[in-house]
Amino acid sequence: MDDMDDMDGVPDLASFRGRTVVVKLGGSAMADRELLRTFARDVARLHRAGVRLVVTHGGGPQINAHLEKLGLPVTFRAGLRVTTPETMNVVRMVLAGQVQRDLVGLLNEDGPLAVGITGEDARLLTAAKRLAVLDGDEVDIGLVGDVTRVDTHVLRALTDSGLVPLVTGIGRGADGQVYNINADSAAAALAAGLRADHLVILTDVPGLYADWPRRDRIVERLTVTRAAELLPALSGGMAPKLESCLRAVRSGVGRAQLLDGRVPHALLHGSFGTGHTGTSVVPDPPHTPLNNLEDDTCASSPPRPPSSSVCTTSGSGS
Repeated sequence: MDDMDDMDGVPDLASFRGRTVVVKLGGSAMADRELLRTFARDVARLHRAGVRLVVTHGGGPQINAHLEKLGLPVTFRAGLRVTTPETMNVVRMVLAGQVQRDLVGLLNEDGPLAVGITGEDARLLTAAKRLAVLDGDEVDIGLVGDVTRVDTHVLRALTDSGLVPLVTGIGRGADGQVYNINADSAAAALAAGLRADHLVILTDVPGLYADWPRRDRIVERLTVTRAAELLPALSGGMAPKLESCLRAVRSGVGRAQLLDGRVPHALLHGSFGTGHTGTSVVPDPPHTPLNNLEDDTCASSPPRPPSSSVCTTSGSGS
């Protein structure tokens, strides 16, 4: 696909100049080299248009593969990885030492664009121990962290210099412990800290299904109140994704969007053009009684990419 084809259905990007967009890259888009290349081209195109981008990434499959080689268990609870001290060592090594390095190299193929950092650098992300909620009960899942503080000065310094920060979701707590931060949660915290205009989570589904397990309709738009109502009924990998979107918008982010990262140029076409727009969480309409909020709007589910499984309950985060 050449540059002219890339722009089909994409409006004049000049109108997006100066906007801050946080993107979480994850799922199959990270396992397919060609999808990664189209993502890198999207980032370069948006950067040239003056969009201030911050990218964070997952790496679940790579972590799983390394854990299996070492004979260590791969376990998820409520969509979050159970992280023992041994697992934490692998998470840190794979995410910061392998996955981030590969992505930085790919993003820099079009020029000196990306800089890789972790949440530990310049105390970007401060974390505290997080418990999972399973069937209404809190469950200890080890060294999994929730972001309690974001110091954005290093991100602003990089974006002010015309660079794209690539952030790995690892953070240190006030207790000195290093925590594994789910990449969706890290993206939401970064978007909130930056007061971003837009959060985009690229994942392995077209959006939130309206009548799961049926896959014929996608919820295109949810208000904050409606998203909060739906969240307790979700499980697996979709739960932390919708939770992250909800947190971001509640914290002042203009819009949070779940997009199908298996579709080439999903970021460019789905967020800035006329492609499938997935599911967006938006603020509640002002001055609207709670019992009269606009309901979620739905659309027919777009065709699924070939040879890809879709399931809203898979746990594949970092």
